[in-house]
Amino acid sequence: MLLNYAPPCDPYLDILYQDDFMLVINKPSELLTVPGKDPKHADCVISRVNKVFPTARIVHRLDMATSGVLCLAMSKEAHRFLSIQFQDRLTNKHYIARVDGHVPQLTGSIDLPLICDWPNRPKQMVCHDTGKPSLTHYQVLEHEGSSTRVKLTPITGRSHQLRVHMLSLGHAILGDRLYAKGQALAAADRLQLHAEMLQISHPNTEQLMTFEAPVPF
Repeated sequence: MLLNYAPPCDPYLDILYQDDFMLVINKPSELLTVPGKDPKHADCVISRVNKVFPTARIVHRLDMATSGVLCLAMSKEAHRFLSIQFQDRLTNKHYIARVDGHVPQLTGSIDLPLICDWPNRPKQMVCHDTGKPSLTHYQVLEHEGSSTRVKLTPITGRSHQLRVHMLSLGHAILGDRLYAKGQALAAADRLQLHAEMLQISHPNTEQLMTFEAPVPF
């Protein structure tokens, strides 16, 4: 699936925060979070981080095409503490996206169950029979010509959730090579989806910390 994989290298790592317990980076679009099966897809967030911080571990993932805030643990104990927050939905996070067309309703929620579209994997699809519960809240930030800038808050963390949920409304995320077609695909040279903010409790102090990465589009 990953033809001509050539992730950006400048900067090699964009570190937003670092201490002995956790590391937070701003992941660029087109860099895998973990390595793919093909040796050509070995370059990824964790391989880059481990060259500098050998004990670091992935806590959660972002799609290769999605950019933004990504949190890693620096130890086994920190990994357990941070992972539980994602598992129990104790984190707060939101994304910024540009989607095709004008989203008429300024706020709303998308509650549609998702499952892997197995013959077309890694694509996901809505399935009311066997899909897993998936919930996204959205807020229109700005109408921009033939597109809309939206803030997306996922309550669940399904694969491709934001991409499929916006598609289900008839507003594919611009530049989405998996789900967008026609003008929505041609409108941007990268997926217009960015993890702008993550709020999580520190694994040592348990202090609530907020991390932000500026939207690159």
